[in-house]
Amino acid sequence: MTSSLEDLPRVADRLSDDLLLPPETVKVRARAREFATSILAPRAAELNSAEESRAAFPRDIVDAIAAAGLYAVPFAEDVGGAGLEFPMLAAATVLEELGYYSAGIASALYDGQALLVGHTLDAAPAAIRSEFLPRLIRGEIVGSFATSEPDASTDLSAEHMRTTARRVDGGFRLSGRKRWITNSCAADITTVLCVAEGQQAMVLVDMSAQGITVLEPDKKMGNRLKLTSDIVFDDVFVPEEHVIAQPGRGLAAALGSLALGRIGIGAVGVGMAQSAFDHAARHLRRREAFGHKLGEFQHWQFRTAEHAIGIESARSLYQKAARKFDTTGRAEPEAAMAKVAGSRIGVDVARDAIQVHGGYGFVRELTADGVVNHLEAIWRDAKIGEIYEGANEVQLWSIARVALGRDITA
Repeated sequence: MTSSLEDLPRVADRLSDDLLLPPETVKVRARAREFATSILAPRAAELNSAEESRAAFPRDIVDAIAAAGLYAVPFAEDVGGAGLEFPMLAAATVLEELGYYSAGIASALYDGQALLVGHTLDAAPAAIRSEFLPRLIRGEIVGSFATSEPDASTDLSAEHMRTTARRVDGGFRLSGRKRWITNSCAADITTVLCVAEGQQAMVLVDMSAQGITVLEPDKKMGNRLKLTSDIVFDDVFVPEEHVIAQPGRGLAAALGSLALGRIGIGAVGVGMAQSAFDHAARHLRRREAFGHKLGEFQHWQFRTAEHAIGIESARSLYQKAARKFDTTGRAEPEAAMAKVAGSRIGVDVARDAIQVHGGYGFVRELTADGVVNHLEAIWRDAKIGEIYEGANEVQLWSIARVALGRDITA
């Protein structure tokens, strides 16, 4: 069996460059690409088509990411991080490189781990940060980031949330149900947004505590290695020392991490788009119809150029958003722009890449030749980027609030 990834040209190397990136980021890209090429590419067909199950969680890849030092990229030296000047810029670059071969790995094992859970721990009280963040960087623990609920996802206001924390001696008692929680079936810890004393709070939950039930992973259209499961909390005790954000500060803590997640999703979308683009470019140069290479037809020349512009624009947006966060501590509205642009271009290029290939683009595996086609997985995986970590419609609204003012758009 062969893979359509074999001898895939890196067209971005001709259309783009890292001229404006700091040298430390360029070095991280090279390290991330070497990791993705050697570890993810040979297993891409297996990883991207695996059926969701607890057994499918790729713990060995968590270990490999940690061993390669990639979990250290976003963090300071005092917790075992790389201590980079522009950590978020480098982390987003890692996500693009991982997403080139596997969006599920990128979003579940890096965006979820390093950005959502990692940033939440990084901003937590010193005792939590110093205990748990180094363990996450070393790959010793898997974390989940639990905000969404069956009836509250985009709207995380206190009146819509049903997961509550009741104050008791020494801490809180947590009850409720969380949904769409990535890595929950394999998590050692979970950061949970809940309502306490009428306001949102954020707590760290040891997943071995009594009263926790994790359901089987959801069966999804795509992004299958981003294993999501419901978590049910039934009067689970959370000690006071595991409170990440006190009542009234929980939503800000969650949104701060989600802003970085949006940059990450934009970067993953760029990685998927670039991969689909490279598949299309190779086919346009090879395949003939009516005595001409497909690439000789002006329609596909123009579509190729338009997608090249879209990819480069989305790449520049995620890089700007990441660098703005590294420089100012804020990422909006660029993070919203990066998320919309990256997720859109991932869908658009995957669709046209399949169209370029005709029937060959529609198969998962051409059994007669034993060739695995990766465009099918990219197409399935790309769509969720427009939905999760803040639907694109909500991101557009948030951008409009900056452009027109809250008095008009609120």
